[in-house]
Amino acid sequence: MNILIVHAHPEPKSFTSSLKNTAKENLEKQGHYVEISDLYEMNFNPVASQLDFESLNQTDYFNYALEQRHAQNNQTLAQDIQKEIDKVKRADLVIFSFPLYWTSVPAILKGWIDRVFVSGLFYGGKRFYNHGGMTGKKAMLCLTLGGREHMFGDKSIHGYIETYLSSIQRGSLAYVGFEVLPPFIAYHVPYIKDEDRMNIIENFEDYLNNIDQLTPLEFPKLENFDEKLNPL
Repeated sequence: MNILIVHAHPEPKSFTSSLKNTAKENLEKQGHYVEISDLYEMNFNPVASQLDFESLNQTDYFNYALEQRHAQNNQTLAQDIQKEIDKVKRADLVIFSFPLYWTSVPAILKGWIDRVFVSGLFYGGKRFYNHGGMTGKKAMLCLTLGGREHMFGDKSIHGYIETYLSSIQRGSLAYVGFEVLPPFIAYHVPYIKDEDRMNIIENFEDYLNNIDQLTPLEFPKLENFDEKLNPL
């Protein structure tokens, strides 16, 4: 299996980076090919703009999604975007490695999604969910956060962690056709002891060793809706 890890943490010695390294080592031991896009190390530009295209289809009014579609069809995307698209195309599984920032992904990772998930390839028209451009590929989140596990869930202070992750798991990954595997979440990592961190690493290794047996999360299927996307 070809695996792409998209990693977004500015500190190479962070626990988030340790999880990324663990994933690479474990998956390679299993015989998989692992490629990494370390966004901070790459100094990846997260800002979507007209510079993302070698030329514009419409010069009088800039519509980013329509320009993406035109550039995708004419192979005129900026080279840094095209390189990342090629990595995703090669991948059977994409792992997103990041710390949770304000209930979302770091800006550099959000910008990667904005620029790389191009209209006309990843989605477009009714090419979404189980008909999206990434159908047949899998994706998953590996994230760290400061909160304790008991702070999330039914009647908890923060509510369900799935609510925080919906914008990326449903609104981005499932939307473009990925089968989304259950996330691996490391709680309270800035405040725990090294022994507890090692336990998390061991749990992550067990997760990776059984990755082929994980049941993907459930998301809408277009067959359950009519032509106007009303539920049947």
